[in-house]
Amino acid sequence: MTRPMAEKHVFQAEVQQLLHLMIHSLYSNKEIFLRELISNASDAADKLRFEAQTSPELMEGDAELKVEIEADKEAKTLTIRDNGIGMSHDELMENLGTIARSGTKKYLEALSGDQAKDSNMIGQFGVGFYSAFIVADKVTVHSRKAGTQESWTWVSEGTGEYTLEPSEFDQRGTQITLHLRDDDAEFLDFHRLSHIIKTYSDHISLPVRLRKEPTDEDQGDGFEVVNKGTALWARSKSDIKDEDYQELFRTLAWDSGEALAWAHNKVEGKLEYTSLLFIPSKAPFDLYERDSRRGLKLYVRRVFIMDDAEKLLPNYLRFVRGVIDSNDLPLNVSRELLQSNRVIEQIKSAAVKRVLGLIESMADKEPEKFQTVLKEFGAVLKEGVVEDPANKDQILKILRFATTKQHADEVPQVSLADYVKNMPAGQDAIYYLTAESRKAALSSPHLEMFKSKDVEVLLLTDRVDEWMINSVPEFMEKPLKSVARGDIKLDSIITDAKAEAEKERVASSFKETCERLQEALSGKVKEVKVSDRLTESAACLVAPEHAMSRHLERLLAQAGETVPGSEPILEINPQHRLLERLKDTGDAEQFNDLALLVYEQAVLAEGGQLEEPAAFVARVNRLAFA
Repeated sequence: MTRPMAEKHVFQAEVQQLLHLMIHSLYSNKEIFLRELISNASDAADKLRFEAQTSPELMEGDAELKVEIEADKEAKTLTIRDNGIGMSHDELMENLGTIARSGTKKYLEALSGDQAKDSNMIGQFGVGFYSAFIVADKVTVHSRKAGTQESWTWVSEGTGEYTLEPSEFDQRGTQITLHLRDDDAEFLDFHRLSHIIKTYSDHISLPVRLRKEPTDEDQGDGFEVVNKGTALWARSKSDIKDEDYQELFRTLAWDSGEALAWAHNKVEGKLEYTSLLFIPSKAPFDLYERDSRRGLKLYVRRVFIMDDAEKLLPNYLRFVRGVIDSNDLPLNVSRELLQSNRVIEQIKSAAVKRVLGLIESMADKEPEKFQTVLKEFGAVLKEGVVEDPANKDQILKILRFATTKQHADEVPQVSLADYVKNMPAGQDAIYYLTAESRKAALSSPHLEMFKSKDVEVLLLTDRVDEWMINSVPEFMEKPLKSVARGDIKLDSIITDAKAEAEKERVASSFKETCERLQEALSGKVKEVKVSDRLTESAACLVAPEHAMSRHLERLLAQAGETVPGSEPILEINPQHRLLERLKDTGDAEQFNDLALLVYEQAVLAEGGQLEEPAAFVARVNRLAFA
């Protein structure tokens, strides 16, 4: 089928939104457009280098890959040209007219209103090309796909449409010409452009050449290589400044902030590779999205292979950014091959140890940075306790927890080792409580006996905690026990024979009351018993020893999961006035009202919801005037 000489196309609706944003909103950090276009040109070169491993004819005799930039002050145009893979007619439409994987939509949803942060996210979503419209009122793209003779010209003024037609562009690669607005003439200045390239693109592993000012005495072709043009991770650590590492981190992570720490290692021997791993200072906004970008950049002998190689690190370290450059992998390695490759497994194992070692080192030497890691990534690290049995013990040593002996506003800072060290003589278990929040945990009736006996309890309030803690049966030979599940005895810590005898006498006197309560609450509770854990509240609900915790049941219900409901145990406090009144109540109807009130109070105290709130209110009113 013969295509028309000139085609007119309408942009995808989301692209139109993005263009409007670029033109009207991201004006405080305009220079990022050059970073994005150079990055795209570098990617095009990487793709050609990769394809040429199996199809060397694609190089067409021109193996020196480069990016060239020219400014024309008279015409007010800025041209960025690469001799990379190039684009066909269909690829121009796909790449410049629509956005794959709904990248635009996700970008627009993620905008915060902070121009600096918003502009730094552009590359993360694959929408970098459109940043050209921040400074240009018209963009012309010439492109010829390597290995073909057909070239095309794409033109748009950033409104609702673009044109596409055959061209006479006779070189492999892509050339983008920006027709700059009058207010953006600064981007035609050689020194301004040179500064931007050095700031954002110094690490690009191919030369970025900038044509010198016409007034200069030209040497050769008039171009000057502005960037270092060497992969930073391949250089000696002694030659790299902290600022260089930070610039590379910002590029890899699309982050305007700084890395907290990094590990740069060159491994030689049976396995040869270089790794450069960064821990960010801020969690990415999409840290908990399943389909968010994660993983490291993978290179093989300096040849770029893939972005976001998630098999190089486990999922719980998805916040780590960096590069792996291997000498031992085949150049045609695919994502599928990575899943079962022995070399990858060895690299992954070493990378995990380096990251965890880096965090442990911060705990010892840089406590402020360590606290930042816990604040930003502590909940994600907990996933590793379940997912990574080989490193489970090391992760548990890194984690810190809030406890009943900390102020509610303090950063969690108690390690499991500290907890065991501080246990009083006779305590034989590590106690914990899971809850929605620190405030909810501290007000839980399950803690009353522990507070009265000054026994420390871990407060677990991250959503991942229920899942994590179930995979930690013990630590340092001490079992972990939930204070909201099963029987809890603290007699071995503090004993008072007289008090114990009195407690047994009171429990015996409430035997009949427990039986009446169990009958009145049939279908709601499995058992009613006198509590050993309450000192102030009237009652609490306890999960049987091996049943799902009440907190986990609520979490699953909130997530829309069908939860096989288990009946809890109702523990009562015989010292409470409400229970004394209930014990002395002979009227069957009033007893039932009091029984339901005791049960519903326990439900509310643990953060649960009542099945019939209106009935609860009516019952309270009846009892108030009884």
